Amino acid sequence: MTTAILAEDEALLRAALRDLLAHVWPELDVLAECEDGASALEAIDAHRPDVAFLDIRMPGLSGLEVAAAAAEASPGTQVVFTTAYDQYAIDAFERGAVDYLLKPITTERLAATVQRLKARTDKHPADTAALAELLRELSIGNTPGASPLTWITASNGRETRLIMVDDVAYFRADNKYTVAMTAEGEALLRKPIRELAAMLDPSMFKQIHRSTIVNLKAIASIVRDDTGKGTLRLKQRPETLVVSQPFMALFRNM
Repeated sequence: MTTAILAEDEALLRAALRDLLAHVWPELDVLAECEDGASALEAIDAHRPDVAFLDIRMPGLSGLEVAAAAAEASPGTQVVFTTAYDQYAIDAFERGAVDYLLKPITTERLAATVQRLKARTDKHPADTAALAELLRELSIGNTPGASPLTWITASNGRETRLIMVDDVAYFRADNKYTVAMTAEGEALLRKPIRELAAMLDPSMFKQIHRSTIVNLKAIASIVRDDTGKGTLRLKQRPETLVVSQPFMALFRNM
């Protein structure tokens, strides 16, 4: 049986894709449904699915970043992007070893994609170099969206602090809230880390697993251990941070 994971941050679109797949590919076994990039990458690493349907724009990690990291974590997984981007991005997808579905997804278009996936007798790992170049092109293009967050307000006891985002070494999930760790200490944001991730500059803040986002400027060094995990040493914080194995691919150039 063919297996898959679905990653889409909008619940209604995720449910619609699941229902369409049940119609055009009833034998497909959907192992996980994810609402952000970090959980999608963890699901790919855990399940090693045959296919991953990845939304391009997700909180934390984009679909492109997930695909690039997944090429190491699960090289046999075929990637299908769901996207609302314009033609130049679609042309780039067609030059690589990936497929795409343009939103809104139609039954006919999905059925054609399913037929192409079924026809591939050999696994086609994602081209990480092509994905990296596409990610660079999209980041410098006129992609719609709000400017990255530059400052936050956070609580420390009865005090409310204004903190510049560049001064945060890392963010850590704390139930429904998020802890911001700076050189001076910690402060609590009344915002879940998934929501915060969508507001940060993706070129400077990287998730190292589902509950932690690190500021690249705050990293002093990174060491990979024998299990494939990594350890980050920070410039102005005494603690170290563990990078789970599937996320190590995001740091290969450090």
